[in-house]
Amino acid sequence: MDTEQNLSLRITSILSDAFAVALVCLAFYTAGWGVFDNVGVSALNVWFSFMVAFFAARHFTDTSKYSATAIRIFHVMLAIVFTVVMWRWVVIMLAQEYEFIEISASEDVLAWIGVAITGYMTWRYFGIPMLAVFVVATMYVILPQSVFGYGEDWQRVAENLWFSTDGAFGRPVEVVGRVVLIFILFGAILQTSGAGAVLLKFAFASTGRFSGGPAHAAIVGSAMFGTLSGAAIANVVSTGVFTIPIIKRSGFKAKFAAAVESAASTGGQIMPPVMGTVAFLMADITGIPYLSIVVAALVPALMYYCSLFMVVLIEARKYGVKPVPVEEREVLTARDWLQSVAFWIPLALLIYFLLDGRTAQNAGFAATVSAFVLCLILFPDFRHPKRWLEALIAAGRTSATLMVIVVAIGFIIGVVNMTGIGLQFAEAILSVSGSNLLVSLLLVMAGCLVMGMGVPTGAAYLIIAIVLGPALERLGLPTIAAHLFVVYFGVLSVITPPVALAAFAAAPIAGSKPMETGFEAVRLAIAGFIIPFVFVYHQDVLIIIDDFSVLGLIWAVAVFVIATWAISTALAGFDRGAIALWERMLRFGCGIVALLPSYSVAGAAAVLAVVIIGAHYAVGKKQAAA
Repeated sequence: MDTEQNLSLRITSILSDAFAVALVCLAFYTAGWGVFDNVGVSALNVWFSFMVAFFAARHFTDTSKYSATAIRIFHVMLAIVFTVVMWRWVVIMLAQEYEFIEISASEDVLAWIGVAITGYMTWRYFGIPMLAVFVVATMYVILPQSVFGYGEDWQRVAENLWFSTDGAFGRPVEVVGRVVLIFILFGAILQTSGAGAVLLKFAFASTGRFSGGPAHAAIVGSAMFGTLSGAAIANVVSTGVFTIPIIKRSGFKAKFAAAVESAASTGGQIMPPVMGTVAFLMADITGIPYLSIVVAALVPALMYYCSLFMVVLIEARKYGVKPVPVEEREVLTARDWLQSVAFWIPLALLIYFLLDGRTAQNAGFAATVSAFVLCLILFPDFRHPKRWLEALIAAGRTSATLMVIVVAIGFIIGVVNMTGIGLQFAEAILSVSGSNLLVSLLLVMAGCLVMGMGVPTGAAYLIIAIVLGPALERLGLPTIAAHLFVVYFGVLSVITPPVALAAFAAAPIAGSKPMETGFEAVRLAIAGFIIPFVFVYHQDVLIIIDDFSVLGLIWAVAVFVIATWAISTALAGFDRGAIALWERMLRFGCGIVALLPSYSVAGAAAVLAVVIIGAHYAVGKKQAAA
């Protein structure tokens, strides 16, 4: 019986991997040679992804052999039914291109079966929170108004949100299938070839001279990989297994080591040029050119990682963590420098193509091809076809997971557009806040943190931008500021308790408690919760806005650095030495006030903060001399 069980598990794994490779190959072809047929490409992307999901081994290995067999049989049945559903979708969509057709009730039933399967797989991969959002949206659109629903006809919902390109198969599916998946392949090639390990070595070598060097290395390494991986949790797992144990050995507590990795990996989703695929989705929704989004996001992302460096430096001083001894520091060899070219040249090529006006998928295709060729040349282990297959399978699994949630999000977005609930939500926020910008921002922040919990960054952005974006734009904010605002808090939901999935992924590696790791990660990333308010009230930080001022940018960055140091030291209770409670409160207050839009008030608070910090240093130096 065990032999049969292992054989069936092996067969389903092979099927899942085969469909994963097919999905990535389709993405590679589409990025390089274009879309041969819109309906066909969307259908294949979705079908391949769901086949990967149906046969993934993760569904069968955490249960008893009898329940695993039952789940496997059930998934095979779902695969057959979903294939029929997708076939009918293709037939109807192709027919609609040439003539008006009437969709039968039986085909509407097939559509709802497809919706039900989407909900089931959403639960399988993303748990109860995302399923709850999906179910609530579905029930709202069909329940009568007498029970607080919208009361739409079930057949009309099926025809508008399934047999169309406005719902489940809408723009999110198109953007992910045509643009995003090629970047997932790009990241998988770098990781599988060994280029990732080389970059991590660079991170350790460049930060060894700082107090708490390994923690700084985690920040640098996670920033580089987070922007490519598209998932904070995947970044935590892939880089955290190396960085977290080293951070602990250097003298930091377990929860701090896990929190640093969580906060740094989360920030990768806001770091240009790729921004964990959010930039491409934002470009499609807002109509703002991709390159403009990258430029706007650059300074805020650098501010975020600068704040993490500050926090780690403060903690290192507090616990007496010294720089890595010279004899133990990473030494970069000529081979390391040469192999790092496999990352830098594709990245430069990516930026060049974008500056040249090429599409994002063309740029991604060029970067991927160059990365593959360079990894073949520079990494001998990658020359074996088995390693290529590993990269394709890894990219395919990640891509399939993303596509499953994107189909669910597409359906939810269709419900929002069909019912107009997004505008109602915006009106409710404006009504509660009385059109007060700060109150509205705080309400939107809370909504983003709740709606983003347990959801991948790209999917979270899609939900939040559709529901909450209009509320900010109606307050007069520039489109780029409004959408980056919701992106930041959608991203930060990954480390915000009670869900805090990135922190929960890092905790077992460090041996810390998940919840306390989440709260520690929030403390370390406190600047991330401040930065969105900074670029709303100091819009020069975004650079691409009208009436951009260099002096305004310098002012905003300067007060941010002062405020961040004041707030971080106040929360830690330590600077050059222990800080008294009254001074901690004063520092925290000055830091908050320094971020206000009033130049006179903020300037006075910033000066006072500098005076307090300077006096603390002077007293500490005098005591040390005595």
